[in-house]
Amino acid sequence: MKTLLRWPVLLALVGMLTIACEEDRSYVEKINDPELLRMCMGNLSDVIVYDIFSPPVASRIYAYPSIGAYEVMAQEDARFVSLAGQLNGFEGLPAPTNEDVLPKLAALQLFNILGDTLIFSKDKMIAFTDSFEKKVKEEYKVPNRVWDASMAYARQAAGDMVAWMKKDNYAQTRTFPQFTVTEAAGRWVPTPPDYMASIEPHWNKIRPFMIDSATQFIPVRPPAFDLDPGSKFYQDLMEVYEVGKNLDKERTEIAQFWDCNPFVMHHVGHVMYATKKITPGGHWVGITGQATRQAGSDFGETAEAYLWCTVSLADAFISCWDEKYRSELIRPETVINQHIDENWVPFLQTPPFPEYTSGHSVISRAAATALTHLYGDSFAYTDSVEVNWGLPPRSYSSFREASSEAALSRLYGGIHYRPAIDNGVVQGEKVGNYIVEHLKTRAISDGISGNP
Repeated sequence: MKTLLRWPVLLALVGMLTIACEEDRSYVEKINDPELLRMCMGNLSDVIVYDIFSPPVASRIYAYPSIGAYEVMAQEDARFVSLAGQLNGFEGLPAPTNEDVLPKLAALQLFNILGDTLIFSKDKMIAFTDSFEKKVKEEYKVPNRVWDASMAYARQAAGDMVAWMKKDNYAQTRTFPQFTVTEAAGRWVPTPPDYMASIEPHWNKIRPFMIDSATQFIPVRPPAFDLDPGSKFYQDLMEVYEVGKNLDKERTEIAQFWDCNPFVMHHVGHVMYATKKITPGGHWVGITGQATRQAGSDFGETAEAYLWCTVSLADAFISCWDEKYRSELIRPETVINQHIDENWVPFLQTPPFPEYTSGHSVISRAAATALTHLYGDSFAYTDSVEVNWGLPPRSYSSFREASSEAALSRLYGGIHYRPAIDNGVVQGEKVGNYIVEHLKTRAISDGISGNP
């Protein structure tokens, strides 16, 4: 009788094993699609634009989800190593204990969770994550148990990531005093048309990701403010003025393409309105997505590329903003209107922060250095990031060529003197080279990417 009672149990076990063996696991390979990560990053960029985050703040928003997604992905892919002990204050993430966790799915979920903690428009993020869940479950046939286990782990990892994020001094800087404007000669003052207060004067207090401190790569001093026609400053000023008056079609298109001003005010008669656009860092994140697609990068390589780009951008912004509020240099528009031509208007709207060094120059060269490290110094590509804003694509023979054009676009736009551009490129290259020399993402040197 006891033997007979065992048969139902044995039959049930056999049935369970048969179902398990017959389960369609094609979803595992489908989740390996790097387009899913690009889609999540694209959504984050859309929300950043909608919420009008400033360029420095946007760089922070891009970095943390990229780090989290890479770190979870690296737990499964033996090609990659943890960032624990490499990023300032980062101790890594615990490995999942539930065998139903699908690491790449958890990486995507973590990316979206962290993005949600950093933006304002929760409804837009919820709408995206709901559609993402539906796609994964219905189109890719991911079982509920796998989705739920992966989500539980992603939420656990998010707790650790948020605890690390909270130590970067961002919240504290929200309470610091505003920048004090003075009438001292040569110092920055708010600019037309709306004379906005300066953006993020305390960004140098944010904890960097890789560089030692905001002051690690202080650039050479800008030329001293001097309106004597023979001075270096005056010559640089007149270059901006003359270039602005004589823009040709090519220079106009370059200035427009790299404008990347997230909030431009327009005044038409008594009507005022604003237009939103991707940030400078967001443009390079978009370039990264295009480069990974062109190169045929798989999921892990795409997560790696986003990591390198966003960490380089974030540290470059910290380094650049440290200098902006050290030198506090006046913008060309202000000086030209006061001393040369009161009717002169730059082609691009002057952004609300000091002039030196050029943010585009610093962050573009840092990002280009990181991407060159991953994909080589002759990676030719066509940049279509600005198509969404009505601009035609532009083609480049390398990331460095693109970064040089991005830097020079600020002269064409009438918002920077040449020293801020040239010295900004040097500053950005130093930040980028430091990260290349110190960040390791590959377990073994494969001659492809991620190794100093």
